[in-house]
Amino acid sequence: MSTAEPSTPVAGLDVIGVEKSFGPTGVLRGVDLAVPGGALLAVLGPSGCGKTTLLRAIAGFIPVDRGAIRVDGRTMVDDGTWVAPERRRAGIVPQDGALFPHLSVGRNVAFGIAASATRGAQVARWLEMVGLSHAVDARPHELSGGQQQRVALARALAAEPALVLLDEPFASLDAALRVQVRAEVANVLRETGRTAVLVTHDQQEALSTADHVAVMLDGRIEQLATPAEIYRRPASLAVARFVGETVVFDGTASHGVVHGPLGRYPLANDVVDGPVHVVLRPEQISIDASGSSTVVRRRTFTGPDIVLQLEVHAGFAVTCRAAGDVDVELGDRVGISVRGPVLAYARSSD
Repeated sequence: MSTAEPSTPVAGLDVIGVEKSFGPTGVLRGVDLAVPGGALLAVLGPSGCGKTTLLRAIAGFIPVDRGAIRVDGRTMVDDGTWVAPERRRAGIVPQDGALFPHLSVGRNVAFGIAASATRGAQVARWLEMVGLSHAVDARPHELSGGQQQRVALARALAAEPALVLLDEPFASLDAALRVQVRAEVANVLRETGRTAVLVTHDQQEALSTADHVAVMLDGRIEQLATPAEIYRRPASLAVARFVGETVVFDGTASHGVVHGPLGRYPLANDVVDGPVHVVLRPEQISIDASGSSTVVRRRTFTGPDIVLQLEVHAGFAVTCRAAGDVDVELGDRVGISVRGPVLAYARSSD
């Protein structure tokens, strides 16, 4: 794929206190977002958390009950303003691409470009940008799923949008193709300097693709931060459990140190002294084949590594990831150690 300078000023996105209900059901519960111009934001959350409703509200497909939405400082929605979807300059890339099956790739891309003497050149430019110059005369059904998504992106960008909205655009692709296409799409968005919002339920996709991640749970943004901050310093136990694998057990925090059944470790985050939920990532737990403090109760081979469930004592087990060539079997006794510091979140003492 080639590079290109953005032809229009990049836009930022601000969502301020947006609420939306369908009947008695609150779907968006005071959503706040601030996306810098030219950044790629992933809105990450489980099914039913409100993320697609948020995307549709930004696009103007549904009205909001209250709150404001601004793109590049221009108000799209507030108490006295409503800008129609076609005037918001938002490019949409849906999950299935939604290409016109009866039109060629070139004509699909041309759909959003005003008729002019340069229209053909613009189509050629955008197809080159997504690496599909050779497919200008092909029909959508002649392309792979990944190629169709790249055409959908080219069509969205060809209309010179201020904002690009992507609604789980890689969900229908197989695993290997999904990794490749999302990297290509992210690269094109950055090369063109577009502000973009990607809605996804895939933690790996959000962490590996976006500049910023907003974790959305039950209609609220629980945390907005960089991917590294979201993973390493989740704002709550709920965020920690949703983003990546966790090992959670009870402990007690005291003066920056946590005490629990696996030992005594420094804290990675601030928490009030007292009862806590201790959170580890499986990769923080190492095994020692010469030790004997735990028993291997489950062994799952995944290729590059092995996921082990280790029984520390009756009723308490932890999960860890070990290198795929580690020689351990069910019933083996191994030692474990924890690479700190660890996360902790206050819990009730009841």
